[in-house]
Amino acid sequence: MAQASRLDTSPVATWWWTVDRWFLAAFLSLMGLGIVLSFAASPAVALRIGLDPFHFATRQIVFTIPALVVMLAVSFLESRYIRRLALVLLGIMLVLMVAVLYVGVEVKGARRWVSLAGLSIQPSEFLKPAFVIVCAWLFAEHRRQPDIPGNLFAMILLVVVISLLVAQPDFGQTMLVLGTWGVMFFMAGLSWVWIILLGAAGIAGVFAAYTVFPHVAGRIDRFMTGEGDTYQVDMGREAIVNGGWFGVGPGEGTFKRVIPDSHADFVFSVAGEEFGIVLCFLIMSIFAFIVLRGLSTALKEQDDFSRYAVGGLVTVFGLQSAINMCVNLQLMPAKGMTLPFISYGGSSQIAIAVSMGMVLALTRRKPQKRRRIGYSSASMMPAE
Repeated sequence: MAQASRLDTSPVATWWWTVDRWFLAAFLSLMGLGIVLSFAASPAVALRIGLDPFHFATRQIVFTIPALVVMLAVSFLESRYIRRLALVLLGIMLVLMVAVLYVGVEVKGARRWVSLAGLSIQPSEFLKPAFVIVCAWLFAEHRRQPDIPGNLFAMILLVVVISLLVAQPDFGQTMLVLGTWGVMFFMAGLSWVWIILLGAAGIAGVFAAYTVFPHVAGRIDRFMTGEGDTYQVDMGREAIVNGGWFGVGPGEGTFKRVIPDSHADFVFSVAGEEFGIVLCFLIMSIFAFIVLRGLSTALKEQDDFSRYAVGGLVTVFGLQSAINMCVNLQLMPAKGMTLPFISYGGSSQIAIAVSMGMVLALTRRKPQKRRRIGYSSASMMPAE
C-alpha cells in the first residue's frame, strides 16, 4: 500500500512524500497548544471586560482554521511562486505601512493597525515574511552574479522598512527585523567590517530609541531599576513561580484574573501557572527544535535563495518567540510581541502561517534528476 502511494503523482501525494513532516508536526503542535491555552487564559479576560467567557477562545479557533489552510496552501508552492507571492505581499504591506501612519488606529500612542473591510490588520506582521524572502532573493542574485547590486538593494529595503516601523513607532519589530536581516547578511558571506558596522548601528539604534522615545526609556528604566509600573511583568513571573513544576491544574490559575494580556502577550505565564514549568520547557523545546532544524536544513541547501530564505524565516520566528518568553520570565524589558501560533491574535496567526508555509515549501525534498545520456530509462537501451 505504501509502495502504491509513493507511485501516486498527484499534487497532494507528491506534497506528502516531499514535505518535512517534523516541521509540520511542530507547527500543528503549537497551533493545538494555542487553542488549549486560549481556553485556559482567555475566559478571565473576557469576563473582566464584559464579554462571553469563551469569546477569545472561539475567535482563536476561528483564526487557527484559516491559518492552517493558508500554511498548507503556501507549502504547495514552488520557490519561484514563493518569490512572486513575497513581492506582491511586500508591495501591498509597504503601502499599508504608510497608510497606517495617517488612518491607523492609535493604541497607547502608536499607530500599528489599519481597518480593512471591518477587519483589523497589523501590516508589519505580514511585512516580515515578505521582507525576508525578497532580501534572500537579492542576496542570492548578488552571489550568483556579483555585478548585480543585490546587497545594496537589500540595504535600501532595510532602511525603508525600519523607517516605517520607527515612525509608528514599533521599536521591538524594528530590532527584530534588523537582527534577522543581519543573520541573513552573515549567511550571505559579509565581511567582519560589516559585522562591526552592524553591531555599532544596533547599539546606536538602542541609544537613539532610549533618547527619543519616552515609552522605550520608561520600559528600560523599569526593567533596570524595578521602579515604576511593572505590575504586568511582575504578575507574569509570579504566575510561573506559583505553578511550580507541574502547575496548579487546568482552570485553577489565579494570576490570569489580574494580568491584562494573559490571553495574548502573557499566555506563556498562564501555561506556567496552570500546567507547570514542565509545559514551559516543552513549549521552549518545540520552538528550539524548529529554529535548529531550520538552520541545519538551510546550511545543507545547495540553492542560495532557499538557504537564506529558510534561515531568515526561522530566525525571525525564533527571535520573536524568545522575546515573548523572556518578557514573561522578566529577563528583558516588556515588549508587546506575541508568542507564535500560541498567543491570541488574527494578524499574527495568519502572518506566521504564511511564513511557516514558506518554510515548508522551501524545505520540501527535491527529486533527484536522473542523468540520461543517450539511453531510455525503461530499457536502458540507446534512445531513438
